Amino acid sequence: MTPLYHDFAGETVVVFGGGSVGSRKARGFGDAARVVVVSPAFDERLRSLADGRGGDGGGNGEGDPAIELVRAAPSPGDVAGWFDRLDPALAVAATDDAAVNAAVESAALDRGVLVNRTDVSGDRDAGSVVVPATVEDDPVTVALSTGGTSPALAKALRERIEAEIDGAGEMARLSGEIREELKSDGIAPEKRREAVRRVVRSRGVWKGLQKGRSYGRQEADTVIEEVLDR
Repeated sequence: MTPLYHDFAGETVVVFGGGSVGSRKARGFGDAARVVVVSPAFDERLRSLADGRGGDGGGNGEGDPAIELVRAAPSPGDVAGWFDRLDPALAVAATDDAAVNAAVESAALDRGVLVNRTDVSGDRDAGSVVVPATVEDDPVTVALSTGGTSPALAKALRERIEAEIDGAGEMARLSGEIREELKSDGIAPEKRREAVRRVVRSRGVWKGLQKGRSYGRQEADTVIEEVLDR
């Protein structure tokens, strides 16, 4: 499988299944898309997010919930109709009924819709996706996956990476700012690349950013001067 980032802004993600797995999947997409969860029952966390009590993904910033709950228990024969009504960009099959999950996968693949089936692992059909574990320090996002074979390992690796990228968001903003400044100053491309490369690899800059943006910038300026003075 080839990892990609996909923008679901303005799109619909439909999740079949409102248990713990479906809830986790819905929460993961709640900030990025309109999410519709179709299930005869819903996990408490999911209900809290849908009515705005969750605080971290239960709304789209415009007063409406990003997660909509539809109480229904579709049979395998009903699944195609839900696709016709909702026209999703991605479907998640997260029920405890293998026949329903298979119907979701089939309906999605027939329509060229991306599908994530949570009850299978390993080899998947073309069009299937694995939702990775992610670590974010905006604007930096790290995604990792075990191909669906070991969610426990993905979670463990995510926890380790969280500590490793602490401060990466601020470094991304600083280095992007420096890159644009050097370009505006007419610094040759080779020198620009070397300066930015040295900044992002400098322990002094990372430590400075932990104290505050101005400290990090001071350290970065020292690194840049060393490169440009050569």
